[in-house]
Amino acid sequence: MRSFADRHVGTTEADQRQMLAAVGAESLPALLDAALPASIREDTVPAGLPEPADEATVLARLRALAGHNTVRTSMIGQGYYDTHTPPVIQRNVLENPAWYTAYTPYQPEISQGRLEALLNFQTMVIDLTGLAVAGSSMLDEATAAAEGMLLARRAARGAGNRFLVDADTFRQTRAVLETRAAPVGIELEVTDLLAEPDLDGVFGVLVQVPGASGRVPDRAALERLTAAAHDAGALVVVAADLLACTVLAGPGEYGADIAVGTTQRFGVPMGFGGPHAGYLAVREGLTRQLPGRLVGVSRDADGERALRLALQTREQHIRREKATSNICTAQVLLAVMAAMYAVYHGPDGLRSIAEQVHGRAVALADALRAGGVEPVHATFFDTLELAVPGRAEAVAAAALARDITVWVEDADQVRISTDETTTPETVATLAAAVLTAVGAEADDGDPAGGAAVDAGATRPSDGGSDAVGPDATRPDAVGRTDPDAVGPDGGLPALPADLRRTTAYLTHPVFTSHRTETAMMRYLRRLADKDYALDRGMIPLGSCTMKLNAAVEMAAVTWPEFARIHPFAPAADVAGYQALVGDLAGWLAAATGYDAVSLQPNAGSQGELAGLLAIRGYHASRGEGHRDVCLIPASAHGTNAASAVLAGLRVVVVATDENGNVDLADLDRRVAEHAADLAAIMITYPSTHGVYEEHVGRVCAAVHDAGGQVYIDGANLNALLGHARPGAFGGDVSHLNLHKTFCIPHGGGGPGVGPVAARAHLAPFLPGHPTALPGGRRDGAVAAAAYGSPSILPISWAYIALMGGTGLRRATGAAVLAANYVAARLDPHFPVLYRGPGGYVAHECVLDLRPLRAATGITVDDVAKRLIDYGFHAPTMSFPVAGTLMVEPTESEDLAELDRFCEAMVAIAAEAAKVGAGEWPREDNPLVGAPHTARSLTEEWDHPYTRAEAVYPVPGLLADKYWPPVRRVDGAYGDRNLVCACPPMEAYEPVR
Repeated sequence: MRSFADRHVGTTEADQRQMLAAVGAESLPALLDAALPASIREDTVPAGLPEPADEATVLARLRALAGHNTVRTSMIGQGYYDTHTPPVIQRNVLENPAWYTAYTPYQPEISQGRLEALLNFQTMVIDLTGLAVAGSSMLDEATAAAEGMLLARRAARGAGNRFLVDADTFRQTRAVLETRAAPVGIELEVTDLLAEPDLDGVFGVLVQVPGASGRVPDRAALERLTAAAHDAGALVVVAADLLACTVLAGPGEYGADIAVGTTQRFGVPMGFGGPHAGYLAVREGLTRQLPGRLVGVSRDADGERALRLALQTREQHIRREKATSNICTAQVLLAVMAAMYAVYHGPDGLRSIAEQVHGRAVALADALRAGGVEPVHATFFDTLELAVPGRAEAVAAAALARDITVWVEDADQVRISTDETTTPETVATLAAAVLTAVGAEADDGDPAGGAAVDAGATRPSDGGSDAVGPDATRPDAVGRTDPDAVGPDGGLPALPADLRRTTAYLTHPVFTSHRTETAMMRYLRRLADKDYALDRGMIPLGSCTMKLNAAVEMAAVTWPEFARIHPFAPAADVAGYQALVGDLAGWLAAATGYDAVSLQPNAGSQGELAGLLAIRGYHASRGEGHRDVCLIPASAHGTNAASAVLAGLRVVVVATDENGNVDLADLDRRVAEHAADLAAIMITYPSTHGVYEEHVGRVCAAVHDAGGQVYIDGANLNALLGHARPGAFGGDVSHLNLHKTFCIPHGGGGPGVGPVAARAHLAPFLPGHPTALPGGRRDGAVAAAAYGSPSILPISWAYIALMGGTGLRRATGAAVLAANYVAARLDPHFPVLYRGPGGYVAHECVLDLRPLRAATGITVDDVAKRLIDYGFHAPTMSFPVAGTLMVEPTESEDLAELDRFCEAMVAIAAEAAKVGAGEWPREDNPLVGAPHTARSLTEEWDHPYTRAEAVYPVPGLLADKYWPPVRRVDGAYGDRNLVCACPPMEAYEPVR
């Protein structure tokens, strides 16, 4: 029987013999010996990695781990709530490779489906928050709050460094704000913002609505806060619950400048903390300050409506050390799910869910009052805070005995949250548990309080003739919906009257046009069909590793034992998760040569930041906090420089030589110049130029000798696994991209996981979390959840368990061979810009198209768009060098697909040669006209090339033609006429 590695690695032994002949190597070991420097190469599989296992065995092991998690009714809340994922969305988005294997929409012509889904997301956030513009998602609520804080600092009129955070804010949000504020000199203060705070020298404030305690302030109090802040020159950030915003006024309606939060409760499972799509919205005038990504409406070459990522100069890759954020990805797959949840339910459905959630909370409050326990706050949406002096743990224990978990704030306070899944029976059971634990009794002597159980009762507590009594305990009496009790007036008794929502939302037809499952299924299929994902063909993006995400690896993601776990669940309930996290962290440490791994960072950018913060913490602990210079090669990933700035470091660029390596002479000069203040160097290995730098040990030693630390960017770790370990050849810390090297799919631009691995001396400074187990570090959080995005960790766990150490080593060899094969075949047509000392590349190659442009006028953009006509996603354009394509074929592609790509590129070179020879005019040829849509064939054809040459340039396309939905997108038009929400229906007509 074939092993899993046989199915993961695309090329057979026979294929590899043919490829080795093409690259001029006798064997795969000989190729690797020639490509990898002997100084770092290891000849055996690292100890500590598992033996390969088959699919059935791995699934059984995952089932066993899942069995050690306990799924209870979670009423913990605090930013995470159980929800019903509509099956049509789970099946057709979350479990559909057409959605989860798509790459970031950098090529908009082949990304129109997910761009439309993200435009829906932005529209949903804009409508519910009442603000002008929203991005296409943040990493989670806490990091969104941090981005909001930094945005306020950039935009505020005030010159002070103080940022005020309301005391009634989730503790995980406060923790991330503390981590992010300190390195950049922000003075973070926690206070009661509704009690006339001191605003002298304040550039921004953050208030949460509803608060962590459940409190919902009245509108007058919020308007006083926003007016006072604006008078002081400060901006107002509101962390708003979007479900609550269906019944409460949006932040923009009471003067907020920025809104942040999460969309988790819009159909995205809790998943022990993630991944979830955060959101960030701003008022008019702040659009160009937004971090991350923004989808905008534009037009294509035919004047048709087309979508793209707008204002791309905000991309942090481009701005580097001038970046305002290091976020370069988004939680696209989760944002799509949340947006489709809104499409599925529509405005009326969302409001109905919110009213039910509120009704359950009101019913619980009524039951507790009847038993003598008065909630602390009279106004709330879904969360009750109870003062139970000295009895908080007893209340939690009583609830746990009934399979319900609640939040213990301290010894005297408990918080309880209702959600979409809360039933009347749960309300009754929990009321009985609380009253029993505190020793209270209702007037009739029943500790459950008979008045508790009608969770459909949404009347005020002083009710009237409709007040429910003991008869409501009948099964047929609970959970009913009284039409007279759910309207704007009667259905929201515990919300401040002046803050209740009166404005419409989700009025665009997309949110009311898919009321049946048939319509919803077809809408999702229609969008997916517009896109190019890995299920269609090769995505040869350099530095991005679009490899196979096997179905078996994805299987456990939706299992309830992983999906329906609250991140703050009792430790005894998450033994399976703890074991899985321990296994994965151990395997990653073994594979990289480091001593400790934190899985908290929920993106590569956050892993970079966490690694640099660990370096800063280490230096400070030794009395060398003044070390603040970070050396970064000119060829580095753009996020490296951005992360360094956000860690409070000064960036000093080190030149690269003509071969793409770190210029050792310039390195020596920079080290000598900054020796006293040198904190670190950030290098990528293999380099961003796709080569194994021979002198990496020399680079590490030079920095170490000056007292600095070495950060090795792990983005290209898939070129090292099983053959070399960064922690063994000089690295002190690295981040790893699980969404690349370890098979978590890109999901259209997220989710991602960016664990940070470090040597022992840096381990004490890795991220902590306020909910850490006893003895764990409680500060330094970089994400809202302790383990970042744990519900997708089973993917990487399964990949390593299936491949084992030997399989990982084999995958690396196959990837390096594939890259060198492509380089050998294409070099005569597109010169390979960089090679290592042995004449070979690593896992990717940079093709130089500048000579082609000089000879023919054909640009790298023309080649990228023409590849769409040939049925391919383009390689990475103009990075790390303008006018180049960076190609990474990965180990998962078979020889036929590698050859298909090479043949397409050779054919495009021949087409360009015709342009250069004058056979086709430079202004009108298949390359500058690419991509070509089916519609373009039906219109008048006056081009000097034929329709067949346009859309069927090679015979193989006849069997499986991908048709782009739009022609080349005019990005400049979209930026000049910025529209970032679903436009009116007339805008769907041609905009010629």
